[in-house]
Amino acid sequence: MNAEQGRAPEDHFSGVAANYARFRPGYPSALFDWLAARTPDHDLAWDCGCGNGQASVPLADRYRRVAATDFSPGQIELAKPHPRIDYRVAPAEASGLPAHCADLVTVAQALHWFDFDRFYAEVRRVLKADGLFAAWTYRLLRAEPAINDVLGDFYANTLGPHWPPERRWVDLAYGGGMPFPFREVATPSFEIRLEWSLDDLLAYLGTWSATARYRQATGRDPITALGEQLASVWAEGRREIVWPIALRAGHV
Repeated sequence: MNAEQGRAPEDHFSGVAANYARFRPGYPSALFDWLAARTPDHDLAWDCGCGNGQASVPLADRYRRVAATDFSPGQIELAKPHPRIDYRVAPAEASGLPAHCADLVTVAQALHWFDFDRFYAEVRRVLKADGLFAAWTYRLLRAEPAINDVLGDFYANTLGPHWPPERRWVDLAYGGGMPFPFREVATPSFEIRLEWSLDDLLAYLGTWSATARYRQATGRDPITALGEQLASVWAEGRREIVWPIALRAGHV
C-alpha cells in the first residue's frame, strides 16, 4: 500500500514475483534471534508485506504460527510453503487477524509502501499488550568501489525519475521524520552479506520497482546497458555484496 493518503494501492511486484523469490536476499539469522528474544511468548508472529516469505520462514523457526500477508497475489502464489505459515492475500491495513493475538508484528522491506496511519492502527489492534513491532529495510548495496560508482549512477540517474515517491523512506533509512508511533527500543546493527556473480546481481536489480517502471515508460530494459557497464569493472568470478539493514522496533 502507498504511504500517500488518498492514493489507490499499487502492486509493484506481482510482475516480477518469480525473480523476486529467486533473487531477493534473505536476512541474517541473528536478526530473528534478536526479535524472538524480545517477546515473552512465541505463539504467533504476523509478517506483513511478506513477499515470498523471506522473513516468514525464519520466523516460523521461532514462533509456533506465522500469519503472512501481502497485497500482491503474485507474491503469495510463489511463497515458500511451511506447515506453520498461513499465507494470505490481504492489505496491510486490514489483516483479518483477531485483536491482540500477535506476539510480534514484522515488516521486512515493505513499510514504506503502507498507509502509515491506518497500518499503525491495525498494528495496535493486533499486537498483544507486551508484543513487539519491528520494521526494517536494507539500504543500497555496497561492493567494490568501481562497482559502487556504476551502481550509484544507475540508481540515482538512470532510475531516479522512476522511483515511486515512497522510496525516499528507504533512502532515509526509515528515519528523517518517518512516522513511528511506538515506544522505540534501541536496535543493534545488522547487514546482509552474499557472494554473487554478475548475473545474480543483474537479476536482483531487475526486481527493483523503478526498473519495472523504467521498462513500462520507455519500452527498454535498463539492465542490458547496465550489464555492459558492470562487465568492464567486474572481471571474473563472484563478489561480496553487502546491504546495511536499518531496523526500527518498539512497543505499543
